[in-house]
Amino acid sequence: MELTLVQTVLLSLLIAIVFILPLTLHKVEENLEAFLFICGIGAVTVSHTWNWHLVKTALEDPIKITAAVLIAGLLFRQFHSQLQKLTQLAVKGLGLRWTLFSIVVILGLSSSIITAIIAALILAEVTVMLPLERRGRIKLVVFACYAIGMGAILTAIGEPLGTVVISKLSGAPHYAGFFYLIDHLGWYVLGGVLFMAGMASSLREGTISHAPGAKTVDTANEHTVKSIFIRAGKVYLFVMALTFLGDGLKPLALKTIIHLHAGWLYWINMLSAVLDNATLAAIEITPAIADKTLTFLLVSLIISGGMLIPGNIPNIICASKLGIKSKEWAQSAFGLGMALMIAYFVILSAVLS
Repeated sequence: MELTLVQTVLLSLLIAIVFILPLTLHKVEENLEAFLFICGIGAVTVSHTWNWHLVKTALEDPIKITAAVLIAGLLFRQFHSQLQKLTQLAVKGLGLRWTLFSIVVILGLSSSIITAIIAALILAEVTVMLPLERRGRIKLVVFACYAIGMGAILTAIGEPLGTVVISKLSGAPHYAGFFYLIDHLGWYVLGGVLFMAGMASSLREGTISHAPGAKTVDTANEHTVKSIFIRAGKVYLFVMALTFLGDGLKPLALKTIIHLHAGWLYWINMLSAVLDNATLAAIEITPAIADKTLTFLLVSLIISGGMLIPGNIPNIICASKLGIKSKEWAQSAFGLGMALMIAYFVILSAVLS
């Protein structure tokens, strides 16, 4: 559909609001799921994209993720003590440094097979068992979620982004199969995962103090049936909100993004910090895309997805379980993401030129 000037302005303002308010207003930060849901409803209303298919999709899409969170929560509740003993044995045998390194590498590289959701659920559960204070836990989660987001794209089953890419490029001239993304992104992903693991291994026990006013994870109550269901409900609302937001902003993306050069798209894709990267990929990727351009686009999408909580499902799952607020996440993740964006842009420009 063709957007009017007023619609374009309103949707652009909405993007700015989604970026800024969770980082500046405490009430918004405390009620992020409801805030994003309202923004999603607003985006769909402004863009006039309401239809029964969208409503059905928004109601159905979160079910699998929510079910995984719910089932995993109940399973972890049952086997919590065994997992805790295993984690303690790893720390005692390998030391904290190599345990953190191993967690990030294993979850990052296996996420393409076990899916990003399962990797995130394991991460969220194990993190609270490690001898780290709150700020250290947040940093570990950020590093690991970046690694999971990178690794999950390597196959069509790891996360929706990989599914979209393989589906869009399955025919001529790319004939994308199971190993297509591994061939194109494997070394870049491996480097990124190892870098994140190295960052995680620099965390030290007891050296990181609590952030002022930070919410501490209540390990006594986090495994109650009530808390598990509440957490699953928040994840459901979060994913539904992002479905509405992505669909509502899609006309604006179609109007602007598809006309941009690959270099500009690399930076514009920072929108995936708050939007579903699979939606952006569906807009930007066509069978006519060059391999060089595809690599630029995908790298920017997977890095940007780690910058803010809404950017990736792993971020949402871990932030929900650990009570991580938007500002706390951004403090640990946004600057790191910008540094990665610059570093990868330089590397890709040199390698693919």
